[in-house]
Amino acid sequence: MTLIETIEAGYDSSSQRSFYAKFILIAALAVMALSAIEFSSLGTKPHPRELVDFDDFYIVGQMAWRGDIDKAYQVHSIGELKESTARSQTLLLWTYPPQFDIVVALLALLPPGIAYSLFIAGSFAAYLATLKRLAAESVIPVLIVTFPALVITIRSGQNSFLTGALIGLTCLYLRRGRSLAGVPLGLMVIKPHLAVAFAVYAIATRRWKTAIVACATVAVTAIAATLVLGTQVWGAFFHSVREASFALTHGYYPLFRMVSFYAVARTLGLPASLAMFAQAIVAIAALTMVVVSSARFSLRQSLGLTAIASLIISPYAYDYDLSILAVGLALLLPDAVQFGTEFERLALYVSSFFACGFGLATSALIGQQPITRMLGGGMPVSLGGLALLCVLGLSWRMLKRSQASALDDKTTGSSALILPQNSAGE
Repeated sequence: MTLIETIEAGYDSSSQRSFYAKFILIAALAVMALSAIEFSSLGTKPHPRELVDFDDFYIVGQMAWRGDIDKAYQVHSIGELKESTARSQTLLLWTYPPQFDIVVALLALLPPGIAYSLFIAGSFAAYLATLKRLAAESVIPVLIVTFPALVITIRSGQNSFLTGALIGLTCLYLRRGRSLAGVPLGLMVIKPHLAVAFAVYAIATRRWKTAIVACATVAVTAIAATLVLGTQVWGAFFHSVREASFALTHGYYPLFRMVSFYAVARTLGLPASLAMFAQAIVAIAALTMVVVSSARFSLRQSLGLTAIASLIISPYAYDYDLSILAVGLALLLPDAVQFGTEFERLALYVSSFFACGFGLATSALIGQQPITRMLGGGMPVSLGGLALLCVLGLSWRMLKRSQASALDDKTTGSSALILPQNSAGE
């Protein structure tokens, strides 16, 4: 079997889908079990490993219970927290909105290993269930081509399965014509930069009820966070956002793990201002595609394209955020299989896998680097963003071909109705 046949076997054959599903599930559970053991060591002295995202979640959750949540938005390193036993120089610029502080506070009620297991296993189950309801036959092939992103999310304990499920539910309810789509869209306030494309989509398609529900969801969760954490948390949050902008501009993030065009341009040596200008152009082009697709393509197709475009808007998008890519690909896979050439499909699958796995492979090659060794100190070039643009471009190309085929079928159907009448008249 060729690579394309191997991937698409999960789309065409129920037996192959079952085999691949078992393999993916077993692999994911094995990685979760290993990670749960490692996360359970949080708080030991000395800490045996470099801290990652879930460690941040858990430590900030503990701070919320102590009434020190403002401090999370002020420190620069986990190692600076006197409450932390970690000897880590991992950059901690906590920029999550206060709504997410409530989530991590709940996690901190449990021992770290159990909290990690419940959070990742629960969000992963919700993610898979949402994908299955959205596009059952496409789930396994897209999980194959986005598998590195699954591994990254599980190993780091990120919240990407949660955001992927929220975007998937938004698409599911939009397809059903329900304004309830505004609830998961509003809950994307935990990572609002990944919801911009869907906000534009809702406005472009005049789904005012959905937009109102989304805004109401944001408002209600903001009020709840304020009541629990106090009004001062918002000032600390916005201060942290400004610090994060400074850190992004000056290269204090691992840009090679980002999938934005800004990261590509910046690691290629462009000044921050030019890189941001290029990112703005790419974002405008992607949003234009969202608006055009909403009027030009079917609902399923336009939602799939919007999901992919949502990852291209912000300069701050990581490889683990590509759980959302699977949502877009799941919706568009029928068009890829039917209207994509063999080369286009191969390019689509390889580009998706590359975008998801480049940061992971690069991290394994270079190992852990001090956070100060960034731009100007040998940071690898970011290439994931280029692969993601390739995925968007190929998807647009195949959707245009799908539309042309639909128009041809419509024209042929009309001719077929007319010709017999002409023959009878003659």
